[in-house]
Amino acid sequence: MVEYKNDKILTEILKAVSDTTRRSLLTELCQQGASRVTDLADHYNMSLNAISKHIKVLEKAGLVTRKTIGRTHWIEPRLERVRLAENWFRELKSIWELRLEKLDEIMKNGGIQND
Repeated sequence: MVEYKNDKILTEILKAVSDTTRRSLLTELCQQGASRVTDLADHYNMSLNAISKHIKVLEKAGLVTRKTIGRTHWIEPRLERVRLAENWFRELKSIWELRLEKLDEIMKNGGIQND
């Protein structure tokens, strides 16, 4: 088994985005940019307490940051963390592509040959 160098971080990221609401929040933040917690709560028809719990999970995984200006809390995506997961999926895909290329080569050469 190949060890991924950021395995602990990747585990936190994947756990955080295992929830539909958190994936939706992260998507919204990546598309729209920084948003106020109150606006996010309104958009998702959730209480501030519920949305804050989801945001805290995303914060713990390092997927978002919070900036407080006065009494307003702004949430911003951290794309470098998103890229860690993206890179892992890319590596996984390339492993399978290599295997499929090898299988294709074997099939084109008439199968496995015993010497």
